[in-house]
Amino acid sequence: MSTILHQWDYLFAFGTIACALDAFNIGANDVANSFATSVASKSLTMRQAALAAGLCEFLGAVLVGAKVAATIKNGIISLSSFEGNAGVQLLAFTCALSVSAGWLMFCTKHSWPVSTTYSIVSALAGVGVAVAGADSVQWGWNGGKGLGTIFAGFIMAPGIAAVFGAILFLFTKYVVLVRKDSIHMALYTSPLYFFLVTAVLTMSIVYKGSPSLNLDELPEPTVVAAIVGTAAVVTALAMLFWLPYVHAKVVKKDYTIRWFHLFYGPMLWKRQAPADAGQIGAAGVSTVPDYRVYNDDEDGTHDPVVSSCEFPASAEIQSAENVKEKDIEGSAESHSLPRAEVPLAAVETKDPSELDPEQDWWSKDNLKVILRYKILGVLTHGMTVDVHSLQTEGTSKAEVTRLEAMHATAKQYSNETEHLYSFLQVLTACTASFAHGANDVANAIGPYSAIYSIWRTGQPLTATTDTPVWILVFGASFLVIGFVLYGYNIMRVLGNRLTLQSPSRGFCMELGAAITVLLASQYGLPVSSTMCITGATLGVALCNGDLRAFNWRGLAWIVTGWVVTVPVVGTIAGCLTAVILYAPHW
Repeated sequence: MSTILHQWDYLFAFGTIACALDAFNIGANDVANSFATSVASKSLTMRQAALAAGLCEFLGAVLVGAKVAATIKNGIISLSSFEGNAGVQLLAFTCALSVSAGWLMFCTKHSWPVSTTYSIVSALAGVGVAVAGADSVQWGWNGGKGLGTIFAGFIMAPGIAAVFGAILFLFTKYVVLVRKDSIHMALYTSPLYFFLVTAVLTMSIVYKGSPSLNLDELPEPTVVAAIVGTAAVVTALAMLFWLPYVHAKVVKKDYTIRWFHLFYGPMLWKRQAPADAGQIGAAGVSTVPDYRVYNDDEDGTHDPVVSSCEFPASAEIQSAENVKEKDIEGSAESHSLPRAEVPLAAVETKDPSELDPEQDWWSKDNLKVILRYKILGVLTHGMTVDVHSLQTEGTSKAEVTRLEAMHATAKQYSNETEHLYSFLQVLTACTASFAHGANDVANAIGPYSAIYSIWRTGQPLTATTDTPVWILVFGASFLVIGFVLYGYNIMRVLGNRLTLQSPSRGFCMELGAAITVLLASQYGLPVSSTMCITGATLGVALCNGDLRAFNWRGLAWIVTGWVVTVPVVGTIAGCLTAVILYAPHW
């Protein structure tokens, strides 16, 4: 008869905290990789990326998340190593999850992109050595699940992704971007891109993102029909609604069109643009965002483009200063006070985010400051932070100069053409995020579901253990919270810090990484989404034809994190388990 192991409630409590922390850092470290290129290329703002990632990751994890937790990786250590001892199993999984969570927290704090999958696998390997010796760990290939596959993945994943990313961008570059009429070429080829993207991402969900639904076990004709049918429907919808919308916006330069006009569909082909559309200064705005990283000046120099995130703040500050000055002048005139008597300096230097020291903290004014700036400000900081400025914050002048020189080696293409690829890039990022939530949330909830099952039943873990829905919701929630609150700290070392980003480049990077993950999952090859997007970024950067177009120092920093994760996490997890398991007791 099963019984709850109340004598080890503290282990279950530690495991719960470790699961939350691990999921939080997976969100901050791993999810950031999926959206770093979209934010860096300005296809999405940080707020939009946070909302999109939150929705896609949560739905992916809860709806089609991994509902079977074998040994996350039962190819690393065998359950027979525990000799049927439920307490030792509980301790082992708790130690592995705690060490993995601690390592990911350290890496995220120091802006170090690492593989969250390799972190938990290495921790389990270390635990296996501590419990049953080195012979209990599968050091070889073991059907693509052994520890040896980790080392193979260091080269395999980024190498394959680099090839796919380069092929996609070279096709895009020479068929569309370098053409004189690149806008129309982009429109003509857009159905092909929509079909390819939808097919690849549908296959990604079928084969990698939803193991619990067993979609990959459907008859092959059914799978093919589903993939082709989904791609065809999405392509038809894009041609019916998206194509006339972007044509009106980009070709006709209709600055009066709004997002809801997308639903007008074919009627937009006959929509007349304003008479002054396309003229310099028409309405004072452009119909598309400015995706450039630097300005091409006539003298051949390259000036960095100020992040668009700074403009509203600057305008708001300038407007506020004008209002204050007018108010002060009006006040001086109406009361006939000398200008020197107006406390101008005090008004201009007062920081609204600081508490009033002359009032109690529970006063109405101070409570408003605490709620708006101290609580809500912290919770929303990750969605409002300017990632573009963070990429050079705290760096030396020489480093900034080097990054600017790296960007200058890459050609920037038409803003209007790049705008078309921003839609595809967002589609790729969101769908990949859905698949990531469905698959990689298991890195946190897989060991935790084992901890919960052992603690609740008092029985050793079996080969497969069902994962309750509340655990999926629990893990998915912290996954989203981690990205929203702290994902920017990983984004700051990715994106434009590795190479010049643009929607067309970012789209090819994300699609190349998605294809790599898809093929790898089909053939049982070891890959990491972190490694795939890094490799695809390198492949696209090399298409600039200049080795200086890529930040090789940044790549060395990232690869070092991959390599160091395995021995560090494995050693710490093994030592922690051994110290607790074999410590003197009475």
